[in-house]
This record gives sequence, structure tokens and C-alpha cells, in this order.
Amino acid sequence: MQSGGDYSNGFHGEVEKQLPGLSSFGRAKRRSRGVAHDPRGGLTNGVRVSDQLGEQKPLETQKSPPPCTDFDVAYFHSYAHVGIHEEMIKDRARTETYKEAIMQHQSFIQGKVVVDVGCGTGILSIFCAQAGAKRVYAVDASDIAVQANEVVKANGLSDKVIVLHGRVEDVEIDEEVDVIISEWMGYMLLYESMLGSVITARDRWLKPGGLILPSHATLYMAPVSHPDRYSHSIDFWRNVYGIDMSAMMQLAKQCAFEEPSVESISGENVLTWPEVVKHIDCQTVKIQELDSVTARYKFKSMMRAPMHGFGFWFDVEFSEPASSPAKTTSATSVDGGSSSMSPSREGNQKKRSNPSDALVLSTSPEAPPTHWQQTIVYFYDPIDVEQDQVIEGSVTLSQSKENRRFMNIHLEYSSAGRSFVKESVMR
Repeated sequence: MQSGGDYSNGFHGEVEKQLPGLSSFGRAKRRSRGVAHDPRGGLTNGVRVSDQLGEQKPLETQKSPPPCTDFDVAYFHSYAHVGIHEEMIKDRARTETYKEAIMQHQSFIQGKVVVDVGCGTGILSIFCAQAGAKRVYAVDASDIAVQANEVVKANGLSDKVIVLHGRVEDVEIDEEVDVIISEWMGYMLLYESMLGSVITARDRWLKPGGLILPSHATLYMAPVSHPDRYSHSIDFWRNVYGIDMSAMMQLAKQCAFEEPSVESISGENVLTWPEVVKHIDCQTVKIQELDSVTARYKFKSMMRAPMHGFGFWFDVEFSEPASSPAKTTSATSVDGGSSSMSPSREGNQKKRSNPSDALVLSTSPEAPPTHWQQTIVYFYDPIDVEQDQVIEGSVTLSQSKENRRFMNIHLEYSSAGRSFVKESVMR
């Protein structure tokens, strides 16, 4: 996925406009939505499934879905490329955790109806069918749905997995469902705005008390120091084969740090305990909440080091609804604990009744690596911080008016009497 955009970095409260930027080191990872096929093995596009199954009564009439824009079409088209799906499936932490979550919640899935939102190649739908699902609606708006349908047929599951080709906002499923599963997370959790389609599926079809996997998500941030990255991109120009090319440094900063960067860092790069930017309960979150997310933070540096920017990562948690009469006791976390690397500050803790009961997929710097890596918003110039120095401010993440799948990032931060602002667009 590429991130980027126009943003500014000011000092002492002033906002300094920057030059238009070039793309960063981000890799394309875009998400498809909505698809289904008919139970006789054919791909279904925009039909009422109940007309084929002949056993469900229509649900309440829904209000008109949002229009499919040219940006949406381009987004769906990007997911027709097999390379994106190969990258995601080869992410063992991701794929094996989803498979484990399905088997762990088999009692909720066996004999039940499931919707897979943004099914891609259909692998999660097949996992659900293998877990005993009565019927799985595999919904995807990308043309990868054609291949998903062939994969389903090749595995002899056409009687259980119905591939629907279309947006989840547009396809019709005229029965309530027991389970929604989706791998909706983008870089920095909210990039691509796919969670909105999961919410739409929930509001259209999920039975009261139904299961959503994952059930919760938490986005974290923390100040980071990354001198090797800065040296590689910027200090290199000070002396190039004995030639002073420092005149290139300002342009190099623009090109390297104008856009958020998707890359891997380690726990050693993190200067403080992280704080929570947003905790999401997939059972209750509203689409309107995702239009703009603002959080205030106050960090205290654990060491003396140059601060090069802020890092962002996330957890997702797989747990049954709070109203469930029985809790699973065999769950394990893929990283042995919370991605926050330590207990979060009081008031920012994830809302778990018992953390040991939750299966967690983490993209923390200290967790097993995933294709999401971490997202770093770099400053153009580092800030030297001392041990115990306070860094405080606010972050706002909002859907871009240009394209709702883009994300605006507005950072305000101050330390040692100096104030800064940085704005960027993750494209």
C-alpha cells in the first residue's frame, strides 16, 4: 500500500507548507469488498439469494447504499491482482490466527450461516465451511471473486460457499446470519475504510448476539527513534564520493518523509510506552465514528535519543459476544500478550473481561512480523529528547474528502517548549 500526500511541519506553532511529495516505501495492499456465487456453482452478481434458496423471508428494506465512486472502482480493481492475495495469505501470523480463531469458535459456526466480507480468494470462507458452517456467503466486489468461485468448486464446497460478486452494500442476502468474518484491517488499522462495510453487513444481516471475527481492534501510537533510517535517507548526501551534496538534503527529506512510511521497526526504536488512539468494539461501533478519530496523548521518554517521528500499530482480538453463556478457555495469543509491549495507561486499556481468554493478532514491533508492519510518520528534522522528557499533543485521523479510502493525519506535538504540526495524507 502506498501512503503519502501533502503535509506540513511547523515550528513553534507555525505550519510550514511542504512541497508536493513522491511516493514512500509503502507497498500496495488494498482491500476488496463484497462477492457471492450461487449454490449450483455459478457466480452470483447482485441477485437476491433467497430467490435461489427459496426459504428465507425478506429483511427490512434498507436505505439506499452510498454510491460506488470511481475511487471505489479503482480500489476494487487493485484487488484483482493475485500478488496482493499471495502476500496476505503468505503472512502466516495473519492467516494462521484467522484459522485458529475459526476453529476456536467452531461451536458458533457449526451448522450456522456465515458472511465473509471481502473474501478475496475465499480462504476464510473455506475455513468456515471446514468448521461445519451450514452456509457461507463469500462477498467481494473485486474480480478476484471469479477465482474464488473456482477455488470453492475445486474444493467441492459449492453446496456450502456462495460467492457473491458485488459490494456488501449492494448484494442481497435475505436471511439473518450468525457470524461475520472479515480481514478488513488496513495499514494503520483504518486506512482503506473497509471497516465500514463490516458495519454495514452487521447492521443488515447479523442476528442479535451474533459473532463478529475479529471482535475488537485497538490502534496504538508511540514516539520512535530511527537514526539508521534517517542516516540512510538524509545524511548520505553530506558526502557522496568526496563531493558535498548537502544541497540535496532538503529535497531528500521531502521525498523520504513527506508520506507516512510502512516499514518494520523493533521495540528498541520505541522511546516510550505506547498509548491507545482508538479502541473499536465491532459489535457496537458506528460508521460515523470512523469519519474522524481524535486522541490526546502525553508520553515520557524512557531514554535520551533523537525522536524521528511517531509509530503506529494495532491489535485485533477474536472473542465471542459478551452475552455468550460460556467462554472459551483454550485461547492463546500469537505474541504471548498485548501488542502494546506493556500495560497501557489506565483508561486506555483494551476492554477485555479476561485477556488470557482472547486470541490476539498483533502488529506490534515486538510481535511476530506481519505484512502490515508498522506505519511511521516521520518528521523532516529530528527532535532531541532527554530521558523523562514529556512529549504531548493530539492526533486526528479522518477520511479524506478527496477519497474516503485515503486517510488524513493531523499531528500536533510539543516538547521542551517547542510546538510542531505535521499533516499528511495516506494514499
